[in-house]
Amino acid sequence: MSQPPTVDYYFAPQSPWAYLGHARLCAVLAESGAAVRLRPVDLGTVFPASGGLPLAQRAPQRQAYRLVELRRFSEWLGLPLNLQPRCFPVSGDAAARLLIATDLAAGSAAALRLAGAVFAAVWAEERNIADPATLAALLDEQNLPGDLLAQAEAQQARYEDYTRQALAAGVFGAPSYVLDGEIFWGQDRLDFLRRRLLGTAA
Repeated sequence: MSQPPTVDYYFAPQSPWAYLGHARLCAVLAESGAAVRLRPVDLGTVFPASGGLPLAQRAPQRQAYRLVELRRFSEWLGLPLNLQPRCFPVSGDAAARLLIATDLAAGSAAALRLAGAVFAAVWAEERNIADPATLAALLDEQNLPGDLLAQAEAQQARYEDYTRQALAAGVFGAPSYVLDGEIFWGQDRLDFLRRRLLGTAA
C-alpha cells in the first residue's frame, strides 16, 4: 500500500495569513487523505535570510495594503479578524514551542486543533499568546494536558531546526505549504495545493 502524500506546513503562530488559511488547510488534508508535518518557524530568522522585512519596517503603502487584503479575505471567508489586535505585534516563540510539544506528545491532529485556537486567540479574541497563562487556558479549552506547557520548554532546539529546514526548503514567508519540494506560499495558494494533492485540475 502506498504512503499518503505529506505536506510540510511552515507557519508562525502570530501570522494572520496562517489564521485565514488554517481551517481550509485542515479541510484539504481531510479531503485528500494527506499527512501533515507541522513546522512552526521563527519569522525573525526567516525574513532577513530571505530578503523580507518585518511589518514595522515595510513601506507605508505595503502596510496599508496589507490591511485592505486582510479585511477582504476575512470578509470573503467569513472569519472574524481584528485588523489591529490589541496583542500584536507579539512573539510567537512560546506558542511555537508548545505546538511542537503537542505534536510530539499528542499527534498532528491535536496540534492542528491547538494551532487553530492559537491563531484565533490573536486575531479574533484579543488574547496574548506570549503569556503562559493564555497558553495554559488554550490547552484546557482544547482538552489537552496542561503539562504540555512544561514540555514545551525543551523544544527550543527543534524550533530552531524547523526554522533551518524552512530556509533549506526555500521558504520565505508564512504560511508555506511544501509538497514534494514544491512550495505553495500563502493561504491564497491552497486551491493549487488541493489540486496537486487530488491530482486534478478541478
